[in-house]
Amino acid sequence: MYNSEAFVSEAITTVLNQTHKNWELILIDDYSNDKTLEMAQSFTEENSNIKLLKNNTNLGTAISRNKGVEAAQGDYIAFLDADDLWKPEKLEKQLAFMQAENCYVCYSSYNQINEAGKPLNIQIEALPVLSYKKLLKSNYIGNLTGIYNAKVLGKVTSPNLRKRQDWLLWLAAIKKSGKEAKGIKESLAFYRVRQDSMSSNKLNLIKYNYWVYKKGLSFSTVKAVYYLIIFLIEHFFVKSKQSVSINN
Repeated sequence: MYNSEAFVSEAITTVLNQTHKNWELILIDDYSNDKTLEMAQSFTEENSNIKLLKNNTNLGTAISRNKGVEAAQGDYIAFLDADDLWKPEKLEKQLAFMQAENCYVCYSSYNQINEAGKPLNIQIEALPVLSYKKLLKSNYIGNLTGIYNAKVLGKVTSPNLRKRQDWLLWLAAIKKSGKEAKGIKESLAFYRVRQDSMSSNKLNLIKYNYWVYKKGLSFSTVKAVYYLIIFLIEHFFVKSKQSVSINN
């Protein structure tokens, strides 16, 4: 959470409303200077399975998420940014699916909403299976839908990159699992499209994806550029087909 007073209460409420009740929620405040922390504290006072961690300075997304991962005590770890939302059966359906399919990394389709929470009538559809090689070409896992089995894989954390660190986390999780991740076609979450999001700036998209290959995966410059070209082809000509217009 960082300066998320407009969204955080709604996000937390979608966790409280889960049909699967055996969960812990770890809130990490990244030194907000609005009412985010105050709002989060009100939930911890009423719910013993909600814990609050506070950064003393602004540390960024990767370090903040990793603090949550390290503090987590559950067998499975999932992520939810303060401006996104889960559908009520998200955890129940994914956990049942993972146990039935014996998979260690799982994700689902999700819908897009605008900053005001209104539907954009766009659904990002999950691939049924996802290999490390395929994920290396582009990030096919919506972080708000991903779950990994920490009991089997151990704690998987993000490298400290400013952006796209979630992509590297899912690459690490799939690689560690030794098998493909599996997707659920049903939409189980809502992703809020913000005006300042990286996806709205194509130049930043290219820059930060280059750093995924160069810094995150320690590729040589030549190899990083090679994979960046593959990414651009995959992103604009293959992955774009994931976005499906829907009617409410």
